[in-house]
Amino acid sequence: MRNSPLLLAAVLVLLPVRATMSAAPVRFGAPRGASLSLRTPQWAVQNSGVSARFRGVSAVSEDVAWASGTNGTVVRTIDGGATWKSVSIAEAADLDLRDIDAFDAEVAYALSIGSGDASRIFKTTDGGNTWETQFVNPEPQGFFDAMSFWGAERGLAVSDSIDGEFYVLRTENGGRNWQRIPVAAFPPALPGEGYFAASGTNVSTWGMRHAWLGTGAASQARVLRSTDRGRSWEVAVTPLPAGPSTGIFSIAFRDANNGVIVGGDYEAEDEAVDNVAVTHDGGRNWSLPRGPGLSGYRSAVAMVPESPTHTWMAVGPSGADYSINDGTSWMAGEASGFHSISFATIGIAAWAVGDDGKIERLGPPRR
Repeated sequence: MRNSPLLLAAVLVLLPVRATMSAAPVRFGAPRGASLSLRTPQWAVQNSGVSARFRGVSAVSEDVAWASGTNGTVVRTIDGGATWKSVSIAEAADLDLRDIDAFDAEVAYALSIGSGDASRIFKTTDGGNTWETQFVNPEPQGFFDAMSFWGAERGLAVSDSIDGEFYVLRTENGGRNWQRIPVAAFPPALPGEGYFAASGTNVSTWGMRHAWLGTGAASQARVLRSTDRGRSWEVAVTPLPAGPSTGIFSIAFRDANNGVIVGGDYEAEDEAVDNVAVTHDGGRNWSLPRGPGLSGYRSAVAMVPESPTHTWMAVGPSGADYSINDGTSWMAGEASGFHSISFATIGIAAWAVGDDGKIERLGPPRR
């Protein structure tokens, strides 16, 4: 791999190797010129114990993470991935859980995709030992794709549009009630406009009231934004290409103003044309990076927490890219393909997931 100063500055060494030796704590973002060491975050392959295709992943801390996928599969680790336990949802055995959002070792929501009543929301409060079905989609044309939360009690879930109207749910009480946000709160949807259920990350929330939705499959790739916890929405057109298999696949914000969208065409994974854009005004305006962009279609993007250079990572089936200058330019990293990635909000760790039960951990080698 390239041993460049920029790479070392980011301390995101994308090595698909197993970390087996001890390491002292280190924050992402080492000084320029730092040398590789046992403190350097590395990719470590982990054994999920299942063969499901994972597209949902939620990292809570250096120890706790959850992943979800086909056949109602959910796995959880509480020891940094040394072991993963199946806590699958029996009622979802025929469903594809494309999104999971966890808040600790006990509380998590999972969302299944599909037309009509195949779209459902489940919740556990006991570490996956039991799951409650909170919502079953009553709209035959509805197709839910992803969720995002402001906290364990408040969140959004989004469906593809129906007859030119956006279909978005909101909960204010931990999912005991999921209610549709009135259609009048949204601008009209474009014909065919919806969300790609590739990673559960085309919805982003920040703070206690900001939210953004990244759309695709229409004539324009657009971002809907709300600053009042989903009560009203405005829309912005982005420079990402759009079409039936093209648009925004993932959106993330590091604060109320600065965010990144990634995507492309999932039928052309190696195509690298204008598949990333950034905003610095809360999503009102989006622009292509001034430097090099992504090296292919990417299905998920995430910010590296507490990185002094505002480091981002984007992953997709064909590889990964990262930026250490807030999305201004991107570099390809040496990582295998993933569908989704999540950085822990506590500590220094990330997990990425893919096909055939694939889970890898990015972080300093563990004892």
